[in-house]
Amino acid sequence: MTTTAPVPPLEMIEPASPGPWPADAWRRELARAVTDVGELLDLLALSAEQVDAARGTGFALRAPRPYIARMRRGDPRDPLLRQVLPTARESQSVPGYGVDPLRESSAVIDAGLLRKYAGRALLIAAGACAVNCRYCFRRHFPYAEHRQGADFPALEAVRRDAAIKEVILSGGDPLMLRDARFAALVRGIAGIDHVRRIRIHTRLPVVLPQRVTAALLELLASVPQRVVIVLHFNHGNEIDGDCVRALAALGRFTLLNQSVLLRGVNDDADTLAELSERLFAAGVLPYYLHLPDAVAGTAHFDLSETQAKALHRRMGALLPGYLNPRLVREMPGLEAKELLSASGP
Repeated sequence: MTTTAPVPPLEMIEPASPGPWPADAWRRELARAVTDVGELLDLLALSAEQVDAARGTGFALRAPRPYIARMRRGDPRDPLLRQVLPTARESQSVPGYGVDPLRESSAVIDAGLLRKYAGRALLIAAGACAVNCRYCFRRHFPYAEHRQGADFPALEAVRRDAAIKEVILSGGDPLMLRDARFAALVRGIAGIDHVRRIRIHTRLPVVLPQRVTAALLELLASVPQRVVIVLHFNHGNEIDGDCVRALAALGRFTLLNQSVLLRGVNDDADTLAELSERLFAAGVLPYYLHLPDAVAGTAHFDLSETQAKALHRRMGALLPGYLNPRLVREMPGLEAKELLSASGP
């Protein structure tokens, strides 16, 4: 179990300045992202032996410098570092862990378009992220097979199916698209009458809040559908002043958060309760707490269902109900995510 990490008091994470960032700030930061294990460890005054760091895991390191700046120097157990640092354990073969544990390949209805649940379609908008999270459930996904052309041909399948009420933009991270291309995608969806909601799943406002630009805000405000943004904070230390600034700018939209329960990162009820408090203070409603998916290379992050339920039960004693995210697990073939009751063993 993790030790609850000290985080700044709420009054210390007020935004430094109001409003969004200049249009090109996020691209400059993205170009400066750290991709070398040695450089990351040097920045944090750590040795490879202290953290079991590894190269050649088949899933590259990528971490933006604004995110690295929130890590504690000299701390091999830093919860943000553990989310991005490749380790030798990723190369271990563990029974029951595979490259497509959710059988997403069977949900593909068109290149780049998945139908898992009724009324919703998931569009693979981009094949990359600003950060490579080591527990990523799509770390083996064949993005090259799902790349969209200039006119997003996958949207034709959405136009033909009036049962689709919500389009979910995922990836990779859809906000990795440049403004013009992202605008073309959003406007294409906005022109489909039967689509009522556009949902954007993104980690960029977490790891690279500079992505929240005036152009992005104006685009999202211009579409007639309800815009829902699902963020991905896993730990309270991820919320700094720039994140609060980005979330304040996005405050006109519905902001939800889903976390992944990760051994050695946030497997502690007090840590997760503090995350919920900080999210709500920043205008975000805790939504889901996911058990990790059984993805090859990620078994060392997993917890048992019994451990997860006990932790979630403790969270229920610490938080009002609306701040306690639902504990869920995604299983292939089910009609919805499996809701795990905290009342049982």
